[in-house]
Amino acid sequence: MSAGTMPARVVVPVPQMEKPKVVSTSMSWYFGFFFVSGFCSILYELIWLRLAMAQFGVTTAMVSIVLSSFMAGLGIGSWAAGQLVSKYAERLTASPLQLYGVAELMIGCSAVVVPLELLLGRVVLEHVGASLSLSSAGYYVAAGVWLACTLIPWCACMGATIPLGMFAIRSDKSLESKRSFSFLYLANVLGAVAGTLIPLALIELFGFNRTLQIGMVFNLAICGTALCLAGRSARQKANAAANAEPDENNGARDGRQGATMTSSSPAPSLPSLREMLGNGTLWLLFATGLTSMGMEVVWTRLYTIYVGTLVYSFALILGVYLAATFLGSTVYRWWSRRHGSEGSMVWMYVWLAALIPLLTADARLGMSAWWRVPAGVAAFSGLLGFVTPSLVDHFSEGDPNRAGAGYAVNVAGCILGPLVAGFGLLPYLDERYALVLLALPWLIVGLWYAFRQPAPAKRFTAPIAIAVGVILAASLGLILGTRSYVQMIPGAQVRRDSTATVIAAGQGMHKQLYVNGVSMTVLTPITKVMASLPLALLDHTPQKALVICFGMGTTHRSMLSWGIDSTAVDLVPSVPALFWYFHSDAAQVLASPHSHVVADDGRRFLERTNEQYDVIVIDPPPPIGAAGSSLLYSREFYSAAKKRLRPDGILAQWYPGGDRTTTAAVARALKDSFPYVRTFVSISNWGVHYLASNQPIPVRSAAELAHRLPPSAAADLVEWGPFHTTEQQFAAVLKNEVPLDLPISLDRNAPAMEDDRPVNEYGFLRHTSWWPH
Repeated sequence: MSAGTMPARVVVPVPQMEKPKVVSTSMSWYFGFFFVSGFCSILYELIWLRLAMAQFGVTTAMVSIVLSSFMAGLGIGSWAAGQLVSKYAERLTASPLQLYGVAELMIGCSAVVVPLELLLGRVVLEHVGASLSLSSAGYYVAAGVWLACTLIPWCACMGATIPLGMFAIRSDKSLESKRSFSFLYLANVLGAVAGTLIPLALIELFGFNRTLQIGMVFNLAICGTALCLAGRSARQKANAAANAEPDENNGARDGRQGATMTSSSPAPSLPSLREMLGNGTLWLLFATGLTSMGMEVVWTRLYTIYVGTLVYSFALILGVYLAATFLGSTVYRWWSRRHGSEGSMVWMYVWLAALIPLLTADARLGMSAWWRVPAGVAAFSGLLGFVTPSLVDHFSEGDPNRAGAGYAVNVAGCILGPLVAGFGLLPYLDERYALVLLALPWLIVGLWYAFRQPAPAKRFTAPIAIAVGVILAASLGLILGTRSYVQMIPGAQVRRDSTATVIAAGQGMHKQLYVNGVSMTVLTPITKVMASLPLALLDHTPQKALVICFGMGTTHRSMLSWGIDSTAVDLVPSVPALFWYFHSDAAQVLASPHSHVVADDGRRFLERTNEQYDVIVIDPPPPIGAAGSSLLYSREFYSAAKKRLRPDGILAQWYPGGDRTTTAAVARALKDSFPYVRTFVSISNWGVHYLASNQPIPVRSAAELAHRLPPSAAADLVEWGPFHTTEQQFAAVLKNEVPLDLPISLDRNAPAMEDDRPVNEYGFLRHTSWWPH
């Protein structure tokens, strides 16, 4: 070894203690949470709406109140949760997943509590609001306040889940959080798609309340899983901190592990109100909410003529909307990994897509009825599913507070949309023009973005000019070249209101009444028998009668021919307005002091009136499975009717016919509700007259019944035949009497029709060949 040579230093490795890993909650857990949560939210919304209709009335105003309260709760919850995260994140002792779990726990509790609150609200209004007139604004105010207080707190818990989920993702540094809103939104919408379909089968099998309880179990499962994951994560962090190296750097790093937000990525601050009002992204979010929900209202009227008024028809529209939204959000998630923006032309595409229903709703287009909805709705819904999460992601940059504010703005548009469409446009305009007006903002936005792109993007170019020209030409062709179903009915008399579009058409005995394009009734002697048969069977001289469902007004007119007071109730205000079209003496009939016509939900009127009637006639609108129609066939309805009947009064229920299970369910509900029921097949050999009473219904011959009619009533009964004398008319009915057990025997296992088990409305499974019967 030379003097100038230093000895080689030998480095002996020192064994290091391996640090325990902190395993983060996988993003797949969050996807699962929000899929199930989205499923439950739609399940609750659909059932709560129906339960509210049963308690407060089947009116457009009531439906709007329920939906607005639901959406308001979502918006308030989203905003409040964002504020909570922003202001108190550093001081919260509970982990983000624990907060999320508590929100899901509260949502689960709502499945049991909300039905009780709705029932209590009905009882309170019956006593406190007894002085309110049946159709008064005061009643809607009182009911609206109760519904808002009932639904908003629970729906706020639903709205809070996305900001809290984003908070949990942002708190985990191993997870990508900048696009977390679109990720959770995607899962939530996919769950909502399932929520439009699966609950229909659950309700058919178990009824409304048990289906709500199934939803509650799912919410509690989410809560339990989230709390378990939060506990596991906390234990792992504690073990990691206990075994950490005691050096300064590691100590600082370990100290930061418990923080909810990293100092390296500060959350963007929430803009002031003035800045928000000037923020174009927020205005676009508001517009997407307004137009999407407004369009849904218009689509329902536009496509009813093709898909009908069944619950499955509405589920089809909602399901297509949500499925297309999910696909659009999926495309956005893929697109956003490769592109920085959605492009300047996307808004022009939205404008054009919004007009496609004009084509698919045109009767001249040779297309299957059930394919018209997907073909017309999917493009617009998919584009909004693309741009909505994009706008929120860009506005929030992964911050729960800003995401909550952006989502709340979107929900505010969702609240306003149905009100604008249902009360501002459809009562005055053809559905086609209402659709164009709702789409018009996207034309303005599209032209603005096409012509005024921000730097450093290129200005208006030739390809963009050509594309804009093609879209404008196509949209003009859709607006001017298509026709609505109203234009396809020659000589149609049209009336519009917030509830429906009503059309009277035809000549002579071939006149027809259409509501939203669906034929409701025709001129038939059956409607005259509905009045005269129960009146002639009474043991006393009648004084008052009630007709639920006005229709063409024939039954109401026949009641008045007896010289008694008759009150007719119809949900759609425009229906009685066309009485003159079907009866030349309509003006004289309506001017009678005995005539009273009320625009209201028939069941709500019956439950809130204090009058006693000799005869109550119910003639529900077709088809037998129409959404909400079971509320006029259920045991609860008959219980309310019994209170309004005089001791020996008669309830006359018209049943147009249906499947075996529905027929048995209606008959069983009558048998369970009244001790005395008689059953007659109509003189046209279709449909059934059910006569029910608390006292024995007299057995009289046709001659005895004919003798009891006043001259004017006798003339009215045979006005349209098919027989020339009242005795012959009654004889044709009496010979068709059948025992009540006959319709019940069609399905011995059918439950009685109840508000909780609307057998007539939910029958998909029993009509399929693969389901066991």
